[in-house]
Amino acid sequence: MPSQIRGLHNAFTSKEKSVAEHVGESLTRIRERDGELRAFLDVHIASAEREAGRIDAKIAAGESIGMLEGIGIALKDNILVKGTPTSAASQILKSYTASYDAFVVERLREAGTVIIGKTNLDEFAMGGSTENSSFGPSKNPHDTSYVPGGSSGGSAVAVAAGMTPLALGSDTGGSIRQPASFCGVVGFKPSYGRVSRSGLIAMASSLDQIGPFATSVEDAEILFRAIEGKDPLDMTSQEIHEEIRDKKEYVLGVPEDFMKDGLDPKIEKIIRDSFKKAEGAHFKFVPVSLKDLSYALACYYIIMPAEVSSNLARFDGIRYGDRAEAKTLFEVYGKTKAAGFGREVKRRIAIGTYVLSHGYYDAYYLQAQRVRTLISKAFSDVFRTVDAIAMPTTPSVAFKLGEKLSDPLAMYLEDIYTVPANLAGLPALSLPVGTSDNLPVGLQLVGKRFADYELLAIAKRFEAAIA
Repeated sequence: MPSQIRGLHNAFTSKEKSVAEHVGESLTRIRERDGELRAFLDVHIASAEREAGRIDAKIAAGESIGMLEGIGIALKDNILVKGTPTSAASQILKSYTASYDAFVVERLREAGTVIIGKTNLDEFAMGGSTENSSFGPSKNPHDTSYVPGGSSGGSAVAVAAGMTPLALGSDTGGSIRQPASFCGVVGFKPSYGRVSRSGLIAMASSLDQIGPFATSVEDAEILFRAIEGKDPLDMTSQEIHEEIRDKKEYVLGVPEDFMKDGLDPKIEKIIRDSFKKAEGAHFKFVPVSLKDLSYALACYYIIMPAEVSSNLARFDGIRYGDRAEAKTLFEVYGKTKAAGFGREVKRRIAIGTYVLSHGYYDAYYLQAQRVRTLISKAFSDVFRTVDAIAMPTTPSVAFKLGEKLSDPLAMYLEDIYTVPANLAGLPALSLPVGTSDNLPVGLQLVGKRFADYELLAIAKRFEAAIA
């Protein structure tokens, strides 16, 4: 796919198009389509138009602008933007206004991007369909009777429907890559620690990572370059000086044993057809064994709820959240959380509290952490012989709205191919490679820890090979 960002940048600098026209097109597109798609929870019309005018004046004065300057972007509504509502799609935060900018927002402001608005998500980023939003579900722009994926569904829809050329989401177990696959766009989850989590409302702190949505790998890379880096407010963030090597041939490992069960045969054919096309662009595909990944989903659904239980304890009506009226302190806690949290959030808090409780901590949580170590080691062993791993992003295409809401286990199984990268802290990217039943199919590429730019280079070559 050609770079939208470079095209817009050239149009701005040559004065073929103004930033105000670009922002106006985004706002018009949102007005026309968002009533049906529900990608946005809040649109920042006044501030976006004001920022567009400022950049146009800069261009008119003959000043140079950066690659992202004037480009519209949408942000998932669990990323803080000072002075604007930030609800994480939850009733408990419906009255909350952010008091500071997230680190990534500071970087976006430095780069000159124009923040168009905040996008819909599963409540507190818990879900795989955006149906768990307390403000109603987003819908897939390819067919509005289908889900767009989640939890960053609104951001994926914003890019796929042409509302904004870029968006940011957060990925805890596939929440960027899965909706990117369902909506037919590029979604990139960086290595854990490459992008600061400061100003991201935490779901599971050892798994969460902010990352970009775009229509091409190059645009995702441009946005990633702007937001990565060390942040003194996030002790897990790191400044990585990665050496990029453009290799003549890339060797991609295919985890055949992990792809046997539950994969839709139509998706498998599309994925393998993409491999055949890429072989002509100096890619070599070899089978690799990653049997330990079969435990990843169970491991994830112990560690993640445990961290959810801890992180969401602060939303009690005293420290954070809209407070319910009650006579005693314990009644305040109980009524606030009963009214403020949705069903999926309550489910995960309950599971997490259980696995952390006395008598079960050793049996479940500690055991899951040991399995997590084994999964990381399995990846490390495979990366001695391959440059990246190639596999489906999801076992199926997007499913119908409401189809899996009553069956949480079926919903959780959608994460089977995405959660391993989060457990190991690896960079991973979903790239559209075709359609099945008129719905997009995504290929997932997983790279070595902190080799994010190498993975992006591999993805760019793969993207060009199948174009």
